[in-house]
Amino acid sequence: MTKRFLKSAIILLIMSGTFLSCKSQPYKDDTQGTPPRKDLAGMAAAASEFLQILTTKQKNTIQFDMDDNERYNWHYVPKSRKGLAVKDLSDIQRESAMKLLRTALSDSGFAKTTAIMQLEGILREVEGRSPDDTHRDPVKYYFSIFGDPVADSIWGWRLEGHHVSFNFSARNNDLVSGTPSFLGTNPAVVLSGPEKGKYILKNETELGVALLHSLDASQARKTIISEEAPSEIITGADRKAIIEHPEGILYSELNNSQQKMFIELLSIYIHRYTRLFALVMMKEIEAAGLNKLRFAWAGEKQPGIGHPHYYRIQGPTIIIEYDNTQNNANHIHTVIRDLKNDFGGDELLKHYKKDKH
Repeated sequence: MTKRFLKSAIILLIMSGTFLSCKSQPYKDDTQGTPPRKDLAGMAAAASEFLQILTTKQKNTIQFDMDDNERYNWHYVPKSRKGLAVKDLSDIQRESAMKLLRTALSDSGFAKTTAIMQLEGILREVEGRSPDDTHRDPVKYYFSIFGDPVADSIWGWRLEGHHVSFNFSARNNDLVSGTPSFLGTNPAVVLSGPEKGKYILKNETELGVALLHSLDASQARKTIISEEAPSEIITGADRKAIIEHPEGILYSELNNSQQKMFIELLSIYIHRYTRLFALVMMKEIEAAGLNKLRFAWAGEKQPGIGHPHYYRIQGPTIIIEYDNTQNNANHIHTVIRDLKNDFGGDELLKHYKKDKH
């Protein structure tokens, strides 16, 4: 293991603590009625604490106005980014940054995110890059804060780098949105070395496959929209997620056990967030109508390395895409798009401009 990789691994362990299991559990609603939105006192406090220990130069690098176009400049490929990089933070600052991230994500969501960051060191070696190469770098991830979590009632923040993008928007201590959000892995399954067998997005793959294989012939004809998988997620990194013509089998066309499996698959993605915010998202999906949700599949029916495949969940309020086609189908992309509230939604921006200090 190279010294640079070891240093990056140590930094990530400092940031994340002991890595938690990436296994997600089906979502269970054990509350009554419509729940309150996630209390953001902890998130706002964590963001404020993070800002307070930054230098003036770092603050100027990390902060933007809420209506700055940079807020919509999101992506999930290795590219130059604005914001403050993890590699430019001290140990104490990194701990504070990770504390902020923990206020937004579940244990499994946090574990997956930090494991994907760590995967960059493995990818560097898989691609035969030099130890000092920075194209693949576990600490080349950027925090950005939009607005002021103390002075503004409307604010947001972002964590972004290769294969990780989370965009959070808040108003009056309510988490309005945690999307667009993207998690990906390359390699999807580590094939050699000390981390051989590492499979961060295993649940997303296996449950999608299980749902497909549970279908009878008639159901499969409705579900499989193409024998060839698209080369990339269809919504891409556009500001607005659009798939104009929903395809696939409806939730109402599944039997009880298949519906349960569908909800388990959906909950794996929703559970990337904190429990209460996941519950709010699920309530909104239910209010729009579970029977309007669709599951669509494209590509090979016996997926695995060397067998490109794709699926998506789509409904009135949400699009979730999973694509594994690149690098001999050992490279996963997943995205969650809230069709009402991506980046907080247009109404949030209108309120910010109206109430801006």
